[in-house]
Amino acid sequence: MTEIIRETVRTEDEVASTPVNAGEVSGTQTTARLIYFLLGILEVLLAFRLIFKLAGASPGSFFVNAIYSLTGIFIMPFRGIFRQAVTTGVETTAILEPATVVAIIVYAVLAWGIVALVRIISGERKEAI
Repeated sequence: MTEIIRETVRTEDEVASTPVNAGEVSGTQTTARLIYFLLGILEVLLAFRLIFKLAGASPGSFFVNAIYSLTGIFIMPFRGIFRQAVTTGVETTAILEPATVVAIIVYAVLAWGIVALVRIISGERKEAI
């Protein structure tokens, strides 16, 4: 019985252009994911701050105070752009802090811009994430 043997030979150019592993993540992708992760955490903390201020959460609570303390420095550049709206209720005082809303928008755009810059510098052409 005759056996057919097929053999594929690759040149060096073909090997160099062939991706090593389709599931492999490049350094640029890792950097982009890290940036989005870190700024995503900041966005969540800012969202908590906005909700707590609107709900009139007590700053005497450890968790609320920790959120206010952590996010205070990130809100600072945006204070004074708009005036705060304060509504006093029976038990709580609700505060609409526009600086927090502006910070959420600015940091989201900043994250996108940093990732775009990293991709431009690295020479990556397509969106990997």
